[in-house]
Amino acid sequence: MKNIKILLVISFLAITSSLSAQQISKNAIGLRFGDNDGLGAEISYQRHLNQNNRLEFDLGFRSRDNVDAFKLVGLYQWVRPLDGNFNWYLGAGAGVGSYDTPAGNGSFALVAGNVGIEYNFDIPLLISLDVRPELGFDDNYSDDLDFDIALGIRYQF
Repeated sequence: MKNIKILLVISFLAITSSLSAQQISKNAIGLRFGDNDGLGAEISYQRHLNQNNRLEFDLGFRSRDNVDAFKLVGLYQWVRPLDGNFNWYLGAGAGVGSYDTPAGNGSFALVAGNVGIEYNFDIPLLISLDVRPELGFDDNYSDDLDFDIALGIRYQF
């Protein structure tokens, strides 16, 4: 059974890597509105690496239950075409952050995955919807698996 799963993953990666992606813009900057560990927004920047890959950096603020937190997350993403101006992407990365509670301050680290869909308008506008599971490493604020579901709006240049 384990060999079948490995074979399926290898087959999926081989098929998707053979597809040609539409052009990824050199840079995109905007906002990402999400909802893990409290509602918040992130300033999001994407940087083109090659035809199918890019880096994404998100600097955000979250607030929930008298806890305010800032975090910076970096992701490496693989971008693949779906249909027309639609792409899908997946990625992996890590991040760091700090939080302020009535009981005190602290910092945390996290590892993250990312999967989403985006639409590239004919004007320099990109809209996306994605899920970013984050596994945090801290005893107080972010010590479990959270799912950050977000809507992103970015200007491409």
